Amino acid sequence: MKSDSGHRRSHHRDKPEDTQGLRTMPGWTGHRPSPGGHATGPVGNGSARKRPPHPGAAAEAVALSLIALLAGVVWWTVTTDPSAEWVSPVGTLAAWALFVPAALVARRIPGRHAAAVVLLGSLLVGAAAIAAPPATSNDSARYAWDGIIQKAGISPYAHVPADDALRPLRPAWLFQDAGPDGTCHTNPFPTGTETSTNIPSGGTLCTAINRPTVPTVYPAVAELYFLAVRLIPRSEVGFIAFQLTGLLLSLSITVALLAFLRRTGRPAHQAVWWAWSPLVAFEAINGAHVDTLGAALALAAALLLVGGRALGSGIAFGAAVATKLIPAISAPALLYRRPVRFVAAAVATFTVAYVPYVLASGWAVLGYLPEYLRSEGYDGQDSPRFTLLKLVLPASWAGPAALVLLLGLAYYVWRTTNATRPWDGQVLMVGGTLLIVSPSYPWYALLLLPFVVLSRRYEFTAIAPVLAMMYFTGAEPYGQLTARLGLGAVAVLLVVATVARRRPQQATT
Repeated sequence: MKSDSGHRRSHHRDKPEDTQGLRTMPGWTGHRPSPGGHATGPVGNGSARKRPPHPGAAAEAVALSLIALLAGVVWWTVTTDPSAEWVSPVGTLAAWALFVPAALVARRIPGRHAAAVVLLGSLLVGAAAIAAPPATSNDSARYAWDGIIQKAGISPYAHVPADDALRPLRPAWLFQDAGPDGTCHTNPFPTGTETSTNIPSGGTLCTAINRPTVPTVYPAVAELYFLAVRLIPRSEVGFIAFQLTGLLLSLSITVALLAFLRRTGRPAHQAVWWAWSPLVAFEAINGAHVDTLGAALALAAALLLVGGRALGSGIAFGAAVATKLIPAISAPALLYRRPVRFVAAAVATFTVAYVPYVLASGWAVLGYLPEYLRSEGYDGQDSPRFTLLKLVLPASWAGPAALVLLLGLAYYVWRTTNATRPWDGQVLMVGGTLLIVSPSYPWYALLLLPFVVLSRRYEFTAIAPVLAMMYFTGAEPYGQLTARLGLGAVAVLLVVATVARRRPQQATT
């Protein structure tokens, strides 16, 4: 056993110390251990020797300093006037520029402190993210409206927000009357104002809800979630209800990742790729996107399946798909253990969630989904979808080509999945889908991040800031160029990282 001064204690204290021999040892500074095992300073001096600072303490200080700066950038981004369109892209890039070195420095944090530092950083960034209403998306306005009308016993699939019959339920933070000039410029909403004249009364509707003249697009479990969040708060409670819930969900995912890392003997600092991510701050917490719930359920499905609980995994996965359809793309990596039981549980969960809505609204539960897919450009025509494929194929071929590639990728993942590490296939499947389809919504990448942590394929994180820049620049003349350069750079990064990972494996075989 070594003392704090680095010298080995003697087990025979009645034996004289060979200080002459010690002086000839490398690194001897003239300090001798005291009977209590503490350094006393140079012989005959009696002054105390100062203990050198532990390198891990410096890493903690640097990491927390970077996280404090990151929290400051997040706070500035979400609280600055949202009408200044340059704020969000600049703030997002600055946040990622701070996050990457913070995540790298976190690797040097001592293991006994790492989990606490991860959680503290997550809380700091999360607190900054809820300092203002959503800065880049008004999706949570629709969440709130769907929850409010369900609380009143009305199906969100049966009525559109612009329906005058629902006027008594409209809170002022979601709806405003048009100004004297008949426009919506008088009292703009912080998340953006939607103006609609296509309403039964023939007037002008000013609302924070996007697409107010169409029914909801969200699946059944998402609608149950919206109801649950709005069940207790009064109607005048605004976006903060979903933002706080988003913070709790993101912290729950962090805790689940930390628990898994500890159980498997892996370092806790790996969880920062979710816990401190600017994507989580801006989209899961400030934007309060329901994709966070889908990511949490998909993560639960993977962890339960690895633990041998196929039934519970199927239930969690079915709920994830009934929250947002996107988690369905992670399925191929989960079909290796009792697939019939898993699929049956998932389908049953999905179906049961829809039962009350089908009874209330019939086939209207399809909502706006079919038209949404067409309006978002998934037919392969003029849209940012399939950006990389359009570099080498005609636009009309991009959609079918993407389908073929995704089916091939799904087959490869299904055949090569490691039963103890399905997330290796999931990160490849989800990341590959985002690259091939190239949706310009960064919150779609929330599903990817937990699997990035589990698989340690951190290079896939680069997809998130590229999707964010596509979102901010999509309507600009240089938007298509931004998408091509960003996605192309990510594709090159993934190839280089894959080759670099395989070389050590080949050298050991």
